[in-house]
Amino acid sequence: MSDKPKTQTPKATAVKVTAPASTAALATASATKSEYKPPTNLPSYEDVSRAKYRIADLIQPTPCTVSPSLSTLTGIELYFKREYMLRTGSFKERGARNSLKLLSPEQKQRGAIAASAGNHALGLAYHGQELGIPVTLVMPTVAPLTKVENCRHFGANVLIHGAHIGEAMKRAKEIAAEQELQYINGYNDAEIIAGQGTCALEILEQVPDVDAIVVPVGGAGLIAGISLAMKTLAPKVEIIGVESVTCPSFCAAVKTGQPVAVSVESTLADGLAVPKVGDISFEVAKSRVDRTLLVRERDIALAVLRLLENEKAIVEGAGATGLACILSGQLDDLKGKKVVCLLCGGNIDTPVMGRVIERGLAADGRLVRFSVTVSDRPGGIARLAKLIAEIGGSVKDMYHERAWLDSDVMSVEIKCVVETRSADHAQELKTALEQNYPLTWGRS
Repeated sequence: MSDKPKTQTPKATAVKVTAPASTAALATASATKSEYKPPTNLPSYEDVSRAKYRIADLIQPTPCTVSPSLSTLTGIELYFKREYMLRTGSFKERGARNSLKLLSPEQKQRGAIAASAGNHALGLAYHGQELGIPVTLVMPTVAPLTKVENCRHFGANVLIHGAHIGEAMKRAKEIAAEQELQYINGYNDAEIIAGQGTCALEILEQVPDVDAIVVPVGGAGLIAGISLAMKTLAPKVEIIGVESVTCPSFCAAVKTGQPVAVSVESTLADGLAVPKVGDISFEVAKSRVDRTLLVRERDIALAVLRLLENEKAIVEGAGATGLACILSGQLDDLKGKKVVCLLCGGNIDTPVMGRVIERGLAADGRLVRFSVTVSDRPGGIARLAKLIAEIGGSVKDMYHERAWLDSDVMSVEIKCVVETRSADHAQELKTALEQNYPLTWGRS
């Protein structure tokens, strides 16, 4: 249609990659480029626009609201695009519904198959059930139990295979060939990318004067779709990608100029643990993403905690990486600007949530660990407990060590885990302990 903006392809620009210097996963990326032929079946802005109307029968716009408390904390006018509020808890529904509705009648009859650590699988399972299309899912062993069980609840045939998404994908493609099923890649199909791009159209309607958008990056389908739509309609908006330092596959692709495999380590952001970004997604995103940053596990845990406490939002590690980057101080140049941060998923196992909260408290200085040597005579430990209580600390754990000490036999080493109100409160406790005992603060 003549009233639609034409797709713009910005000039290729260098993507800024910021990361700890000792990133093992980046170091293991293939240093030698294989013969790479860029794909040509790339989605256009028009595909994103059509996808918006195609999926609107069931997928409603998600809220994009300002966070007063975290805006004050960060100095950024911070908006959260709450994709975790979709029916299956993530943005993946957008691309899943768009892809399923574009299948031919014969393909809809035979069914679709995909490999996913969870959110893409959930989107396909739910919308496959709603559209009457059989869905088979191959999920790696690291997929959260909540996601696996919910996929089964939505009627999908779930198979557990592989240590990571790469191995699960290989098996899924084998099954697709054997059973003549349509394989739907969760981040590297043009239809998927177009569906994810509809999120950007909503952002422009909700925050029309946005300055920057912070996007978690796994296989790069989401950031490809968002950057495609945004750079077409508002090319001055900065697009910032964020990856976990444990799996920097997009950073590695930028560094080498093409998708390459990286090693994958265990991460709180399990939904981003994709060892190699999609070639279609990379071709779309490489000239449209302005910079890509990496975050540590402790930053992710702290972001999950901040969202829980300040926004009353349960967000999984992958969904919180954008905020993790902001809290880590890597985006301080955005202070005073309007920034939309995508909270792209909320599917997290309850036991994992408990561990993440503890890690977040530790990262925030509100859960501290130390050891002190006290008298092993009656009242020695009581005096230590009294001191902690007077400062206002809450003892969560206490362990006695008597055998492996160099001090006199009437001494005992007490290892403590104590909850405090804040980092300043923890420092107050540390000072009081140093004045009364030999102290080892932190890990021991």
